[in-house]
Amino acid sequence: MSKIKVQGTEINIISLQEGDFISLTNMVANQEDGSKLIEKWLTNKNTIEFLGIWEQLNNKSFNSPEFGGIMNEAGTNRFYMSVKQWVSRTNAIGITARTGSQGGTYAHRDIAFNFGLYISPVFNLILIKEFQRLKEIESNQYGIEWNVKRVLSKANYQIHTNAVKNYIVPKAGYAQAKEWLLYADEADLLNIVLFGCTAKQWRDSNPQRVLNGENIRDMASINELAILSNLESLNSILIKNGLPKRDRFKILKETVIDQKRTLDSMDIVKTIKKESDTTFIDHQKNNTENSTFDQKLKGLLNVPPPKKDK
Repeated sequence: MSKIKVQGTEINIISLQEGDFISLTNMVANQEDGSKLIEKWLTNKNTIEFLGIWEQLNNKSFNSPEFGGIMNEAGTNRFYMSVKQWVSRTNAIGITARTGSQGGTYAHRDIAFNFGLYISPVFNLILIKEFQRLKEIESNQYGIEWNVKRVLSKANYQIHTNAVKNYIVPKAGYAQAKEWLLYADEADLLNIVLFGCTAKQWRDSNPQRVLNGENIRDMASINELAILSNLESLNSILIKNGLPKRDRFKILKETVIDQKRTLDSMDIVKTIKKESDTTFIDHQKNNTENSTFDQKLKGLLNVPPPKKDK
């Protein structure tokens, strides 16, 4: 769950299989008769039409015949629609009601923006902008995970290959054309210790992934890549000290067990992504300079939303 703030209102955003869902309940928390506003919006014929089109585009299980019947009812004085009725009658996925401390009515961002416009154009514009800012910040933070994996997988690779080059190749007596076998052999020593198989064994067991250009280390977790980076450094030291492969294997295996036990008790990826579910709001508080967009909207922020017809 993430949070954004729009006109002083904190709004929860959750990620589900269908995408980002924004709390409509939070959106109307500071509105007069907020809960009734959601019902009025959902009973509006234009809203029903919009929801039906969205579901037809995004939901294979949407009950289109039932939706046709609802559209015939919509617009009449007796027509009423609630979230529960909409979901149960049409098998909709764009709106959901959740229970618990962070419960309420949530809607897919496309639908939530439509509701935001129903509240007021200014509110909706700020909602969209703040959501976009949140996604930009999250993208930068989550992108760290990819960078960490990339760095970890290459951090000590050169150190390891240099150790093989300087201390194993000269003693092996291999022809230069076959020296690559020594590098592969040492790489597979680490693969066996950490992953339990050689690179070739992995390729034979995963032909489709090989066709996709993936290798055994592409499938490794952040923890495994951290350990692999440490193994490359440690093995290079052991090679320099002349330890035979049998002894190095035993030391490396014990290192894997010890480090895996430590790292598996930590959620490294979680600590990289964000510190809390209020990361975006905290970022806003720490940002002392207003953007051009904020300055242009400054005069609009204090404009109350127009009153709805009763």
